[in-house]
Amino acid sequence: MVTCGGMWCNIVVVFQVWDDWGDKLAMFIGEYHHNLDAKGRLIIPSKFRELLGDSFVIARGLDKCLYGYPMDEWKLIAQQLKPGALTKKQARDAARFLFSGASECEFDKQGRINMPAPLMEYANLLKECVTIGVSGRIEIWSKENWLPYLEDSSQSFEDFAESLEDF
Repeated sequence: MVTCGGMWCNIVVVFQVWDDWGDKLAMFIGEYHHNLDAKGRLIIPSKFRELLGDSFVIARGLDKCLYGYPMDEWKLIAQQLKPGALTKKQARDAARFLFSGASECEFDKQGRINMPAPLMEYANLLKECVTIGVSGRIEIWSKENWLPYLEDSSQSFEDFAESLEDF
């Protein structure tokens, strides 16, 4: 689905993918621009909401953005971190980083979520936000962080693509 209005075009596409056991996996793709309202609420695209379910987890991500995971995906991450969370420093650090700021979210009737203040501060979410699909998760970026990141990563992606023979 593509909708344009003003200076922004919203592209939201969702694919359904199945794993080796026939279970449906969420695959988020696309980019959506929206503003936080005065109460710190953000609209999540309807196609993303369908795959996130009634309740999902939002947590600190890398590169100063937030990650949003469906509950099933979040449980897999928790299971993967659990074995080393006591004995390996990097695993402990990763677990603390992800879980200490994580928050369970539910949608209101307008498809908005209340953004927790510590997560808003971490990701520099002030007004204009960009919600993107990244395979099994969504990411929420401030426009101020997203645009420079996108520009920088475009060149990195071109360099990477040139290094692949059959890309």
